[in-house]
Amino acid sequence: MDQAGASLAVDHLHGDRRRQFRHHGVWTAARLGGLFATAAALPYAVQRPLYVRAALCRERTQHTAGQRIGGKRMAKSTAAKAERKLLSGGNPQIAKGYGDAPVQAYIAAMPGWMREMGGRLDALIERAVPGVHKAVKWNSPLYGIEGEGWFLGLHCLTGYIKVAFFRGASLKPAPPGESRSRDTRYLDIHEDDAFDEAQFSAWVKQASQLPGERM
Repeated sequence: MDQAGASLAVDHLHGDRRRQFRHHGVWTAARLGGLFATAAALPYAVQRPLYVRAALCRERTQHTAGQRIGGKRMAKSTAAKAERKLLSGGNPQIAKGYGDAPVQAYIAAMPGWMREMGGRLDALIERAVPGVHKAVKWNSPLYGIEGEGWFLGLHCLTGYIKVAFFRGASLKPAPPGESRSRDTRYLDIHEDDAFDEAQFSAWVKQASQLPGERM
């Protein structure tokens, strides 16, 4: 593990690195049988098409109802897959992945007020660094420059969001939270804190121009 990875682990920015959380939803459509009734019991051959047609209408109605029920089951299965497990401190457990999708899944799973703040931070980072590279590793969203490493990470802890600037000691002014890592500085965001968007955006821009951490 490199220096950034070590600082994240030591300062409890990440959860269990080895556990992967997966949901396997299974939806099985009901089978339809006996579409056609036997027409031999009818007294006249001319009535057979009418009998079969009536049977088809009944079965089609049943099939449509079955599709509606099946659709509801599939929707419930999809909703179950969207649920995310929260680790100690309320941090979402999200599978490792690259791009915007896993980051949005993390934000959607953030508890309470943190969800809105997480979306706000994500939007500010995108605005400050167009084309920012994203990933989720060790249950934490990471932001960086593709091919240049990561400059920022997020993590939920009990009652606050911890923002890690991996080269924070080089920012002007340096973010207030100290770290056991010489280079890393933290910004802790609580629900009732007065959040300075301009200062945060300035830090993000500066951080994106410094050498990133490779993890």
